[in-house]
Amino acid sequence: MPGSETHRAVEAIWRIESPKLVARLTRMVRDVGLAEDLAQDALVVALERWPRSGVPENPGAWLMATAKHRAIDLQRRRARLRRKHEELARELPGSDEAAASELEQALDEEAQVQDDLLRLLFMTCHPLLSSEARVALTLRLLGGLTTGEIARAYLVSEATVAQRIVRAKRTLAEARVPFELPSAGELPARLSSVLEVIYLIFNEGYTATAGPEWMRPDLCEEALRLGRILAELSPEEPEVHGLVALMEIQLSRFAARIGPAGEPVLLLEQDRMRWDRLLARRGLAALARAERLGGALGPYALQGAIAACHARAASAQETDWARIAALYEALAQLSPSPVVELNRAVAVAMAFGPRAGLELVDGLAGERALEDYHLLPSVRGELLFRLGRFEEAHAELQRAATLTGNERERDLLRERAAACAWESPPREP
Repeated sequence: MPGSETHRAVEAIWRIESPKLVARLTRMVRDVGLAEDLAQDALVVALERWPRSGVPENPGAWLMATAKHRAIDLQRRRARLRRKHEELARELPGSDEAAASELEQALDEEAQVQDDLLRLLFMTCHPLLSSEARVALTLRLLGGLTTGEIARAYLVSEATVAQRIVRAKRTLAEARVPFELPSAGELPARLSSVLEVIYLIFNEGYTATAGPEWMRPDLCEEALRLGRILAELSPEEPEVHGLVALMEIQLSRFAARIGPAGEPVLLLEQDRMRWDRLLARRGLAALARAERLGGALGPYALQGAIAACHARAASAQETDWARIAALYEALAQLSPSPVVELNRAVAVAMAFGPRAGLELVDGLAGERALEDYHLLPSVRGELLFRLGRFEEAHAELQRAATLTGNERERDLLRERAAACAWESPPREP
């Protein structure tokens, strides 16, 4: 296999194997930063050797064995430097070879691998870290993305991402965060943090906050992959299935969300024949699993139920907007938020007319959280437009265009504002 092909093969294998590798090494050395260093060392060795020797039949096992041997060598060096042979004997009873054999046997157990992945996910999403740090560390360790790839996805410098990751590792080490699953009492808060990180990654891919592209599908796909892993490892958690349902249904619309030139196509204007029905059915099945687990639906399952209303409708006109408005009301009661209220206003406008929706939107005018949120003037402008108040609508849509950082969305809003000069409104957003 030519060198360039081998390098591509190594990169593909690394994306698949690196999360398991880092998770197992973290359990071994009890330090996520050191675990990543050991995994990276194994990758470097693979890049040096595989172009000459070829990719091994079981590349994941090869990488693990290489990293594990380096970890054992590191433990030996530390033991010699500290002259604590007695302590080493307690930690690794018998010969080094016997200890390595025991470690290999433990690390090869599939159940333990799955537990380690779950532990690593809870660690990278620890509430001690900022949301930016949690996202970066999770994409790095569980997504296998390079620092440069994360930086390009979020339109920040590599130095910024690298600094976030280094600080996150240091914070976890200084706080001595254990490599273990949360206790029953800690689980709700810790699980909420994990779900938040996955959803943040997905949302950034679904509608990019800045830059020239409307969407970043790779981030959405990575978030969905993490969500599916979490669902497999936590099958009794309804909110996990709710989040997977939400992501799968929204991801099913991707092909219809952009036009030929990459321009945004809003929900009501999309050709639903281009929706991925298989992915939508998977999302509906995930929502059904969440509902079967019983209890009141949580925030993600409620959003999944909202997405399901769209997925089940053959057209925008057949959508059950009254049910969507009711689901948003339930979501607002569970997780009060001005953004949720804004979304509810849109649903109310669709179900009961623009005047009813505008009344709710105007009630949000004083919310500080929405001061620079471009969708507030965007929604208000569209509702004013539908009411024939074109001059006011033009001002709102122009303001919305100045607030968004996404270039595609800015162009769309300017087009909508220009349409206010006409007497007949365009199709509703």
